[in-house]
Amino acid sequence: MTAVPNREILDVPTEENEPAPHTGEFIDDETVVRSQWQLFWKRFFRHRMAVISAIVLLLIIFVCFAAPWLAPYPKNHQNLTLGAVGPSAQHWFGTDDLGRDQLTEMMYAGQISLKIGLAVALISTLMGTLFGALAGYFSEWTDQVLMRVTDLFLVVPAIAILAIAIKKFGNSATTIILILAGLGWMYIARVVRSQILSIKEKEYVEAARASGASHKRIITRHLIPNTIGPILVNATLAIAAAIITESTLSFLGFGVQPPTTSWGRMLADAEGYVGTAKAHLLYFPGLAILITVMCVNFIGDGLRDAFDPQSSR
Repeated sequence: MTAVPNREILDVPTEENEPAPHTGEFIDDETVVRSQWQLFWKRFFRHRMAVISAIVLLLIIFVCFAAPWLAPYPKNHQNLTLGAVGPSAQHWFGTDDLGRDQLTEMMYAGQISLKIGLAVALISTLMGTLFGALAGYFSEWTDQVLMRVTDLFLVVPAIAILAIAIKKFGNSATTIILILAGLGWMYIARVVRSQILSIKEKEYVEAARASGASHKRIITRHLIPNTIGPILVNATLAIAAAIITESTLSFLGFGVQPPTTSWGRMLADAEGYVGTAKAHLLYFPGLAILITVMCVNFIGDGLRDAFDPQSSR
């Protein structure tokens, strides 16, 4: 009996106008790419937790960035006669010592936390992909130099460097983004390098090299697209790591400073309220961070399974 190949796996590059097996039809490159993306979404939607997490994360992002229209109260609106009270019908998440609605403050604070997480992930992913691609493709001294630089950044005590740099350059969100990105690209670089080392000797890369394709074209058109799976998975991890790191810095007093606020800044401001009647000021920002990070991690798991052909049934 002849084994029937898994028709979902399209790992073998199909040349333009190649006859389709058993049908005599022709398959062009655009059809193959479209089919691969269809398989990707099919595998991703099989991961229920990833789909649910994506919906929840999109809802969080929408609610936070639509705060000017959705927030129940204006930003920094104070009711000093009310003071800090627990959750109620008028204030779902309660109020702080200045009588500010905590739901409103969390929506605006979420903008800063999410901006930091997304921006750090984008910048660090681009830097890591560039370093990893160059190190993996070019051998000998280029690889050695770039990897030694990567190793140097890896052994740097990140929290200490972050605290010193923020103390020197300020506590703005932009400064925190640049510093976190500058200290977070190394992991993606190592992943990309290992992937490119394993695929740069493939037949289609050799064919591109033999046809006279430039190094830039080979890297951008053949190598990096075939490492997109690990890159996206590590990018999601970078989002979660950036949000947690920013919260840690804020808790230590090195994060964004008022009037700018973030979920981590709200946690820092409520540090002394554990076990008191004002504990809601601590619980809700912490819950927002927890839910966001868990959603990002589940999405990363879904992306990993979707890009892995072995996960298809």
